[in-house]
Amino acid sequence: MAFEVKMPQLGLTMEEGTVTKWVKQEGDTVKAGDVILEITTDKLTSEVESEHDGVLLKIVAQEGEDIPVKGLLAYIGEAGEQVGDAPAAKAEAPAAEAAAPVPAAAPAAPVAGGRIRISPLAKKTAAKLGVDYTTVAGSGPLGRIVQKDILAAAEAAKAAPAPVAQAAAEKAAPKKTALELMDGDEVVKLAGMRKVVSERMTKSAQEIPTVTQNVRIDVTELMAFRKKINNDLGVKYSLNDYVLKATAKALKNNKHILVSIDGDQIIKRAHVNIGMAVALEDGLIVPVIKDADKMSLGEISEAARDLAERARTNKLSMDEYKGSTFSISNLGMFGVETFNPIINQPDAGILGVCAVQDELVMDAEGNITKRQFMRISFTFDHRLIDGATAAKFELAIKELLENPMQILL
Repeated sequence: MAFEVKMPQLGLTMEEGTVTKWVKQEGDTVKAGDVILEITTDKLTSEVESEHDGVLLKIVAQEGEDIPVKGLLAYIGEAGEQVGDAPAAKAEAPAAEAAAPVPAAAPAAPVAGGRIRISPLAKKTAAKLGVDYTTVAGSGPLGRIVQKDILAAAEAAKAAPAPVAQAAAEKAAPKKTALELMDGDEVVKLAGMRKVVSERMTKSAQEIPTVTQNVRIDVTELMAFRKKINNDLGVKYSLNDYVLKATAKALKNNKHILVSIDGDQIIKRAHVNIGMAVALEDGLIVPVIKDADKMSLGEISEAARDLAERARTNKLSMDEYKGSTFSISNLGMFGVETFNPIINQPDAGILGVCAVQDELVMDAEGNITKRQFMRISFTFDHRLIDGATAAKFELAIKELLENPMQILL
């Protein structure tokens, strides 16, 4: 008996997944535990393993298709075994929606006393040609199905486009676009991780009344302090490590930033869980450093490096990118001077970290010196956080970064 491979539900909120890549192809022998395909869901690429030994008889869901949870992906069974042509879009399509091998307009076969009227030869021919005679209208006496009716149904089935082939043709045909395309333009389907990012960012921008405040920070001492620590201890703490540690410490002393809204309720978060935005080739993922306020600089540095590396190689578990109560997006390495980050729901705020720049500064005595400055951009949900409250939080981060020893105390 053939087994159905269905889209797994990798989390309570998952509704669909995108078929990213088929690792096994039709006709390949598979064993239980073998990876047969990769799917992208909720900004994470996961591998789907076979639960049975056998042969991959038929691939139903093609690469790039969005399939609902428990939707049909493929069949695994014994070599040569016949399988159905169920559409990939639905796991358990109602009978009324199932594709019929003959024209839908054909009336049902006549029934007498619970038995369909069909000649023995017609019945044998139907079995040989794979025709469902229960959907065929008979032309014999009293509507009896005869051989010519089966042969006509078989020819009609051949002439009609197969459901899978028709679906493939529709998929191959480019969708119409409201934009005027020019020579060389390429139309690519919005799918997978990029689709999830698009939906979430749109939802956040539409639902949350946001304000972004920018603060300029003198990080001259911090840059020198970081260099000395790295040289003296033989470590490689990044500037981002210090920002993460300073933010965690500031959040611990400003718990009113750690809130979420749920209808007419405000949820006061108990943990300082910092989501760290990591850019991938096809989108963005935000792994979470749990209880960051309880970690040392070294522990935060190690956690951040590990999460970023595994995020880029699709090795994060579901739990590792859930549960953030605040987020940080660092674009400083790209030379970005200031930007307005979009809140990662259900957080109430996100900190944008910008590039470090050299500036000439004149002191009170008129002496000009070179200093290093960095800007932070704090975007917050104005339903939950007021401007003055946000400013105090930013000043707490500024105080720590301008006095780096306090970050470690």
